[in-house]
Amino acid sequence: VVARKCSKTACKHESSLTLTYQYSRALVWIDDLAEERDPHAYDLCEQHGKRLTVPSGWRLEDRRNRFRMVIPNRLAG
Repeated sequence: VVARKCSKTACKHESSLTLTYQYSRALVWIDDLAEERDPHAYDLCEQHGKRLTVPSGWRLEDRRNRFRMVIPNRLAG
């Protein structure tokens, strides 16, 4: 699996979150890194995710880890 790099120009760090937005609702979402790259989303590293600010009048919702499902590994035994 090839690690995805941060969408910020010149950033060499690995992505750890995915940012999406809905312009009509002035709403930005931050989620755990999406399994697949989406051309309509931005993958960001932890550093750029922490520094993220949204335009005045917009709302930011951090949804990371909210819906994470843990599936235990099956071990041969």
